[in-house]
Amino acid sequence: MSEVVFVADFTSDRQWVAGRSWAYPDGGPTNPGDDKLDHLTQDPTYFHNGTFRATRRPDGLWDTGLLTTEESPEAFMVRTGDRLETRVRLPVELGAWPAIWTWRDGGNEVDVFEYHPDNPDLLELTNHVRHSGSYIRDSAVRPGGVITLNVTFGKRSVIWLLNGREVFADARGVGTDWHAFLIVNLSVCAGRYHPRPEDTVDELSYGVESLVVHRG
Repeated sequence: MSEVVFVADFTSDRQWVAGRSWAYPDGGPTNPGDDKLDHLTQDPTYFHNGTFRATRRPDGLWDTGLLTTEESPEAFMVRTGDRLETRVRLPVELGAWPAIWTWRDGGNEVDVFEYHPDNPDLLELTNHVRHSGSYIRDSAVRPGGVITLNVTFGKRSVIWLLNGREVFADARGVGTDWHAFLIVNLSVCAGRYHPRPEDTVDELSYGVESLVVHRG
């Protein structure tokens, strides 16, 4: 029987650190090399109750919400064999780039999901640890849609379920001793690979209604 080892509380400063991650150069606040307009902020209104926001700045960047378990007091890490379950409300606006992912020491990244509204029915699922991934098209995936994802970080295969249906098993896995911190954030596209937000849009958002990790 699996044990619940983590239930996300986006108000907890013991679970999360806001506005800083070593996945960004020098810990942030910007990451232009990754085609992002992000300027990470510690303002709690940017991730209040699991609603991750981004707002346009006068300098052309966007203040964006990011939370990570990295360097938090609890320093929670997902491990080989864990299963993560999350319920997400996808963004509507072009330029929004929501993601839930893992990171540690310059690697160990598995993308639970990434999404871009310019590809309205497509989710990006990626295991960077062993270089595998898939683009999943599904009618449930749409701007403003609510989806449930289950991801098992298996030793030999990372397995993704979308709304209870298996959509990708990578047959690569993460190995025996893999472990990594969690990151939940909303980035903003700079326009190289996906369009920037429209000039009339000053705020983007998406929602993480729940995030739970099971072990065993």
